[in-house]
Amino acid sequence: MLKVSNITKTFPGVKALSEVTCEFERGEIHALLGENGAGKSTLIKIICGVYRKDEGCINIDGQDVEFKSFEDALKYGISIVNQEIQVIPLASVAENVMLDKIANYTKSGKLNWKKLNQDAAVYLDMLGLNLPPETPAGELSPAQKQMVSIARALSSDAKYLLLDEPTSSLTYNEANILFEQLYKLKERNIGLIFISHKLEEVLEICDRLTVLRDGKVIGTRSCEGLKKEEIVEMMIGRSSNMAYLGQSEACHGTPTLSVRGLCQQGRFEDVSFDAYPGEILGFYGLVGSGRTELARAIIGDTRVDKAEIYVKGKKANITSIPNAVNKYGIGYVSENRKEEGLILGFDIVQNTSITIWRMLKKTLFSPINIRKEIDSVQRVVDQLSIKTPSLSQLVLNLSGGNQQKVSIGKWLACGNDILFIDEPTVGVDVGAKEYIHQLIWDLATKEKKTIILISSDMPEMIKLARRIMIFRDSKIIATIGCDELDTPPPGPSYEYVSGRIGEYLL
Repeated sequence: MLKVSNITKTFPGVKALSEVTCEFERGEIHALLGENGAGKSTLIKIICGVYRKDEGCINIDGQDVEFKSFEDALKYGISIVNQEIQVIPLASVAENVMLDKIANYTKSGKLNWKKLNQDAAVYLDMLGLNLPPETPAGELSPAQKQMVSIARALSSDAKYLLLDEPTSSLTYNEANILFEQLYKLKERNIGLIFISHKLEEVLEICDRLTVLRDGKVIGTRSCEGLKKEEIVEMMIGRSSNMAYLGQSEACHGTPTLSVRGLCQQGRFEDVSFDAYPGEILGFYGLVGSGRTELARAIIGDTRVDKAEIYVKGKKANITSIPNAVNKYGIGYVSENRKEEGLILGFDIVQNTSITIWRMLKKTLFSPINIRKEIDSVQRVVDQLSIKTPSLSQLVLNLSGGNQQKVSIGKWLACGNDILFIDEPTVGVDVGAKEYIHQLIWDLATKEKKTIILISSDMPEMIKLARRIMIFRDSKIIATIGCDELDTPPPGPSYEYVSGRIGEYLL
């Protein structure tokens, strides 16, 4: 058993954990739940030696331990898969998997590549990851990089494995492969601590769960017979509205965005669609089906061979992302907030105002009006309820949910009328997820903005979109329209719409 008792941890301006006590048994999958900022990640970083606790004690298999580093935790059989994808892009897959064991393959200054690749392949095969071990990690998709990180943790032969949002970048099939492996690890009497905001996953695979709120333990419950609504109430202290949001009133007539005959060699051929003011248009399909790639082609991130694009009825010549933003009012919330959506080493003000710097200057060469900048950012922080000690807080120090709010907030600041939102709630807790859903709904229904929602989360898609385009192999193969999605409340059943979507994807 791994037991933490009265763990307290304080950072400047915030008490992250307050007298936290809980137990994690060998041979079980134990979920650790809570909103972003509740203290989950802080607790597991203390358990694995990344952070030093201020007070309390850690007991492993009956022995009190004191960790000064992650290496200390490894000696006691504790390993972790972090929420942030952590691979070395220029190193091979095999090197990344066996990263902490490279010295074992070195003799007389030479690395035994054959043995390294063979041993790494064992852990890749365990996860069903069909990749040559020699592949450079930088060439992998986000999902594949996450699987490599998990393979690295499995290679450590841990007694306790801590998984922080391990499925946030995985497809449904990849997640199921991971779950099968977790069951096998459980049978081998390994203790698994599982952090996830996907409550369906928790109820499917976990034996028990512990909920943290504001750095304190709210309770520990068996997952057997537990309902999702009960977990949500433990997490946020109130019931949550997870239901269909109702009918929309999109303004038909002149589309805000029209795409005609978009072609891109090797990917798209004759893609066309319209999006209207006040509409949430869904792009749904499996990872790699072309949803994100189409959005990036439209906003000028990748070159297209042929396309006619109209913004508010006028032909547009979009040549780059800055051109799309500044001339045509098109924004894009990236699915990869860590690498593309945010500058982690910059503060909230700089990240949020980066899209409006030109608006904050009188002339091209005049300085930015700092007062206007701060006022604009403060409005966004208030609007999104971003939890931060101050606007000068570095974004890398925010929780995942608050980072996502900043990523969305920079586009709200510049007031774009067309907004592509790609996987808006990946790695976001249920409270923040509900808030972001309501925000997207209000942007469309109240401010009449055109939202193109790209999501692999089917309940999210059904809850928000009132027209869903189904993607497969870089083609729009079908559209489920308002006649099926905008029925009177309570709206169509999840089973009905998911079944209709499934018909096209199978």
